[in-house]
Amino acid sequence: MPDAAPTTDVQKSKARLMDVIRAKSLHIEGGPFKLASGAMSDYYIDMKPTIFSPEGLNLIADLIFEHLRGDKGVDSIGGLELGAVPIVAAVSMRSFRDRAIDGFVVRKETKDHGTAKKIDGNFRPNTNVVLIEDVTTKGGSVMQAVKAVRAQGATVKKVITIVDRLEGATAALNAEGIELVPLCTITELRR
Repeated sequence: MPDAAPTTDVQKSKARLMDVIRAKSLHIEGGPFKLASGAMSDYYIDMKPTIFSPEGLNLIADLIFEHLRGDKGVDSIGGLELGAVPIVAAVSMRSFRDRAIDGFVVRKETKDHGTAKKIDGNFRPNTNVVLIEDVTTKGGSVMQAVKAVRAQGATVKKVITIVDRLEGATAALNAEGIELVPLCTITELRR
């Protein structure tokens, strides 16, 4: 998305998405919680209830598409299973009438039957891709997808995450030459 100030509609959509996340996905009681990175946290963000709600997924798809709409250099979007799958599908579907963007998924393990693919869907080697993540902490999960698509010659332009926990993912991805674009941060959610 260009560096212009966000439009009122985008601001309203972001505010509403944060309300949905707070109601459905942000757990600040019952901890400590073990994260995918192995670290412990006093809060947990389980994005599945937000992603699998009609309003939540619609808001996410609209906001991510707004980041991609004007970027003609993006050939496709994808992400690591399981969290990115519904998001990628929703954004790809949302893009159809404006600027169709294909989607793909990176498997955690290579498929052991059929075509034995690590990357499935509409991925093409030697293209520019944007990866999608539901929550970023240190960036380790999304780096699995980065490595898989880079191994096929693709260039990762950026990673768009729904929520950045602000615990090092930006620095880790920047060290790899990748921009991290959060729809919102934990600081915003905990206000």
